[in-house]
Amino acid sequence: MSQTIIRLEQVSKVYGSGNTEVRALSDVNLTVEAGEYCAIMGPSGSGKSTAMNVIGCLDRPSSGQYYLDGVDVAKLQDDELAHIRNRKIGFVFQQFHLLPQLSALENVMLPMIYAGVPNHERRERSQVALERVGLGNRLNNRPSELSGGQQQRVAIARAIVNRPVLLLADEPTGALDSHTTKEVMEIFAELNTDGITVVMVTHEAEVARLTRRVVWFRDGQVVHANLAPQDLAQMAVTS
Repeated sequence: MSQTIIRLEQVSKVYGSGNTEVRALSDVNLTVEAGEYCAIMGPSGSGKSTAMNVIGCLDRPSSGQYYLDGVDVAKLQDDELAHIRNRKIGFVFQQFHLLPQLSALENVMLPMIYAGVPNHERRERSQVALERVGLGNRLNNRPSELSGGQQQRVAIARAIVNRPVLLLADEPTGALDSHTTKEVMEIFAELNTDGITVVMVTHEAEVARLTRRVVWFRDGQVVHANLAPQDLAQMAVTS
């Protein structure tokens, strides 16, 4: 029996009030099961980034319930939310957000420092994570000594080192060329094959076609929850 990792129930997100009110999400229902590999797509202003922020516990819904790995996180206190975020979610962004003064190994160790993992275990797990993304020979290189693709690999290693139940990627190939994009997407596919649940926001159809399911947003709502990647041609993809 599969385990539900993400469950949004009638989730809305409203910014402002009165004449300035903006409804970024409107009564969204969405589930993602353990082991899925999903892309979230939609035109600019469709709500996909807001949905990602809610799913990643970076923002709270204005109404509705959000269950992450069975836990109702919508009403958790800030410190509880930060704890859940650190333990259950790995993040990969378009900009790599690596600390320039730290080595690849030290960057990957950071989430475990916040999680209270002992130093010897931090180093061992970070090395394993970097080897997993093909950077076992770059442990001591700083970001300035790495290519864009290698920096994104470090970011992916950092995202998985705490063994999250969910890997969230927000436009992870947006700053990469086509060749490097292919390499990075191969890593996501391998991680998913190994059992990691991956949800990715992207505006690139060629990237979304490499996932297994596409969720399409428009006007703050899910209009296609189970779009097959090969059917993307029927959708108008706008930036």
